[in-house]
Amino acid sequence: MKLFGGQDMVSPIKKMLIKHPQHAYINQSNIEKESASLNYGGVPDYEKACSDYNSFLELIDSFDIEAHFLPICQNTTLDSIYTHDPCIVSDKGIILCNMGKKDRVHEPHAVKEYFESINIPILGKIENPGRLEGGDVVWVDTKTLAIGEGYRSNNHGIKQLKSILGDLVEEIITVPLPHWNGKNDCLHLMSNLSPLDHNLFLIYPRLLPVSFIQFLIDRKIELIEVPDSEYNSMGCNVLAVGHKKVIMVDGNPITKNILENKDLKVFIYKGSEISLKGAGGPTCLTRPFLRDIF
Repeated sequence: MKLFGGQDMVSPIKKMLIKHPQHAYINQSNIEKESASLNYGGVPDYEKACSDYNSFLELIDSFDIEAHFLPICQNTTLDSIYTHDPCIVSDKGIILCNMGKKDRVHEPHAVKEYFESINIPILGKIENPGRLEGGDVVWVDTKTLAIGEGYRSNNHGIKQLKSILGDLVEEIITVPLPHWNGKNDCLHLMSNLSPLDHNLFLIYPRLLPVSFIQFLIDRKIELIEVPDSEYNSMGCNVLAVGHKKVIMVDGNPITKNILENKDLKVFIYKGSEISLKGAGGPTCLTRPFLRDIF
């Protein structure tokens, strides 16, 4: 039985790494101490965050996904709830990132310890001066990667990832990201793009370069555009769980309706505390490490 792998972002998820607010936020006092320095858009309410996350877990469980929970780590912050960012999953092992946000530098080590504890190999690690975060890395298909280059991921990190992956990939597309709200804000490539199915992507075109949009069109990928009114409410951050089923944050009815008209089944969760305030949607809250692409 395969333990890990799936260089793909739309096939059915079998296993994922997540972290409960009980282990990331810890308590209300800790939230109040850290949230401002982490540039959060508001102070999460601990009790509501835990309640909403439990509902999110029920949704995950309904898809028969095996959830693996990261434990408490004294060196990590509230941001460690966003388990997608500290690593990349390949068919030969885990690549540990080197975080562009300095407050998150200890997260890859915590991820490394967990994966080693369940006998999943570490293929490599991004080292200084390289920077790379998982939210900037998108599998366009099983042999093609798009990587956002901005404040969180740099050219050194992209080159290192290419070297580590070797013949696992045939093409890596670097996607320049805009300044937008500045270096303290969270703007990953996946802030502006979510794969929904093999030839169907959700995008916010205003923050993507024309050359990359044209690349996707040339690959025969249909592009759905998120309306301006639903970008800040994370309408563009959508998790594909497989078989045309997706999860998104509640409060984006226009985008939800567009997706349903494309024959996708859309599931929603309350994300005011665990997503909107920390700028991390359902893709950020989860690190799938086994997808059934065979």
